[in-house]
Amino acid sequence: MKLTIRETAIFGMLGAVMYASKMVMEFLPNVHLLGVFTVAFTVVYRKKALYPIYTYVILNGIFCGFAAWWIPYLYIWTILWGAVMLLPKEMPKKAQMIVYMAVCAAHGFLFGTLYAPMQAVLFGFSFQQMTAWIIAGLPWDCIHGISNFFSAILIVPIISALRLAEESHY
Repeated sequence: MKLTIRETAIFGMLGAVMYASKMVMEFLPNVHLLGVFTVAFTVVYRKKALYPIYTYVILNGIFCGFAAWWIPYLYIWTILWGAVMLLPKEMPKKAQMIVYMAVCAAHGFLFGTLYAPMQAVLFGFSFQQMTAWIIAGLPWDCIHGISNFFSAILIVPIISALRLAEESHY
């Protein structure tokens, strides 16, 4: 996955856009465009989408602190990336939007559950304590999943814009 200078610049900017979008929407708990960008970047850039995703993760650590809350970010966005990588590359146009919306929403609904194992390891939770932590976070996960579903309407237009930009370069 060797990068060109152009790709390095683009992926750095896309990661910064992810971080900036999160900061702009910080006043709305669990409402953001990170899933949208992760899905769109993965559809367009495939394996190389990990570069902007982890640029975002590193920026988040630099500006918000490399603390225990940050550690699950090292894998949690990769799970969404991996789910999108498993989708067919050539999907019917009519199916794309609803599939991407469903995947993005599922990641939001499952966020606390995906986050919980690392919390359990870091804080020594038993299985029962981890389960209680997941249950306590369900209202936030519901907000996260629903907001991801509706914000995912932006995925197909972002994919189109990125592909247009890539095609116009060559």
